[in-house]
Amino acid sequence: MKNLLVMIAALFGCGLTASAHTDGISSSASAKDSVNVVPGMTLNNGLTMPQFGIGTFCLAEGEVSKNAVLTALKKGYRHIDTAHAYGNERSVGAAVRESGIPREEIWITSKLWPNEYGEGKTLPAIDKMLNRLGLEYIDLVYLHQPVGDYVGAWRELEKAVAAGKVRAIGISNFDFSDELFNSLVDHVQIKPAAMQIECHPYAQRRHWQKRLKENNIVLESWFPLGGRDSHGEILRDSVINRIAEAHGKTAAQVVIRWHIQEGFAVIPGTDNPDYIAENIAVFDFELSDEEMEAVRALDAERRYFTMTYEQICERFGNYELND
Repeated sequence: MKNLLVMIAALFGCGLTASAHTDGISSSASAKDSVNVVPGMTLNNGLTMPQFGIGTFCLAEGEVSKNAVLTALKKGYRHIDTAHAYGNERSVGAAVRESGIPREEIWITSKLWPNEYGEGKTLPAIDKMLNRLGLEYIDLVYLHQPVGDYVGAWRELEKAVAAGKVRAIGISNFDFSDELFNSLVDHVQIKPAAMQIECHPYAQRRHWQKRLKENNIVLESWFPLGGRDSHGEILRDSVINRIAEAHGKTAAQVVIRWHIQEGFAVIPGTDNPDYIAENIAVFDFELSDEEMEAVRALDAERRYFTMTYEQICERFGNYELND
């Protein structure tokens, strides 16, 4: 597991711990400690998922990730995103139990790794995931990468839904081509409820916005602020900062608010308590139509994660998680 985390850290430009804003470099901001009310999104299976949450990518297992999740829950977060590959599911589950918040009020998402794909493999992997999290069910499970026997894995996930172990299922990073996306979506009984992809003002993924809307699939943004490889470029953008100044908000808050108003689910990650509070303080203002258009005009389809599908298959398809 540690070797995979090192590899992911190198590929995505993040450390194994995150003392700063994991999804970018944010300016400091005061944020009230009052619990924030996060809007819900109705998925194509009728379930309601909180539109905003915290990502735990690159948050180390143990006190770092547990305290980040506990802080987030205290601030009003009710959507926690983790993954087997992140190595911190146990800490996430511990935080949920220690929070004192009823389980049904918290939306937990995790992801399966490619070596867990396939009929006869995926259902046992779900049981192991439940054991790591210490939970009786998972709200949403994604296929983390589009390599290996993902169709067989999906059939097993459909069985997990029928068994009540998983409430919703989705796909992550199936945006390399329409053919790849169609190879799953066109051949399933339960359509994906959501797809996680890189999405932010500089790469707004308009093709995938359209495709997902056509299929009634929620777009969930990872790297919503650009990620560490962006070196805070989006948060220094003059257009975004002009809008932020007009509202008395930070650039990060404007970008998150843009995601919300576009109808995306958004999961910025950090273990910094100040940033955790800052990121959720976006429900007391609204961007005007003109401001939304100004941010849309920044789109250049400029992505910060640039691995090809062939590289994904080579690096992730051959790496096994055994935990």
